[in-house]
Amino acid sequence: MSSDQQSLPATQTAADGKKVQPRRSGLAGLAIPVIAAVKFSKILTVVGTMALSIFTYSFVFGWPYAVGFVVLLFVHEMGHYIAAHQKGLNVGAPTFIPFVGAWIALKDKPLDAKTEAYVGFAGPLLGTFGAVVCYCLWLHYHLRLYLALSYAGFFLNLFNLIPLSPFDGGRITAVLSPRIWFFGVPILAAIFIMRPNPLLIVMGLLAIPQLIKAFKYNPALPENAAYYSTSLATKALYGFLYIALAGYLSIMCHDVHTQLQLMSEIQTH
Repeated sequence: MSSDQQSLPATQTAADGKKVQPRRSGLAGLAIPVIAAVKFSKILTVVGTMALSIFTYSFVFGWPYAVGFVVLLFVHEMGHYIAAHQKGLNVGAPTFIPFVGAWIALKDKPLDAKTEAYVGFAGPLLGTFGAVVCYCLWLHYHLRLYLALSYAGFFLNLFNLIPLSPFDGGRITAVLSPRIWFFGVPILAAIFIMRPNPLLIVMGLLAIPQLIKAFKYNPALPENAAYYSTSLATKALYGFLYIALAGYLSIMCHDVHTQLQLMSEIQTH
């Protein structure tokens, strides 16, 4: 670049005494507004789909519960989002669909089952923390809203621990073996019998390709050995964490549900 084409540095002063900012040209000049637009679109997607979910849920559950429930979903998804970034994975912003839930899109596939388990476990873990916060608010203020939200949070995260892909539980238990997913089939079927829901049918259909994959799973194949091979200590750690979190959530779901029933009985009398 010749001297007459060079822009003035930030500290240089023009002849009239005014400071002159350096100019950006070409692709460098376009990069900043493009990046800003992409970031704004992500924020708009999150806020817009959250607002749509809150608006929809409010017709059934009322505004306070709708806001709290969507926030609990957000906390759960942010667990996945933060963990994915920690592992250097390209991940999309959380997206919400009323009566379906929320998800984040992993644009980069995890390099191994250990990484997938880490990202999968982070959602229920942070989501459980959100439910505990609601339960603590109930203990302090004794408002039924907080107790109901805590139950929703505990149940939501326990439900996601079903050991069947594409649930978080399937992503976690895959570090042990994909064949564990077959244990999730009767659990999902039992939940559907107790609480029929079209979403469960959808999840079951999505699980079929994963079950076929688990049925054909051969640990001796090079691609499987590279992806699923991990230390015994790692398998033991995730096995313990999975059982511990599932056990805690089961206890809290039972206890909080019992408290809600007692409150309903007291109010009816």
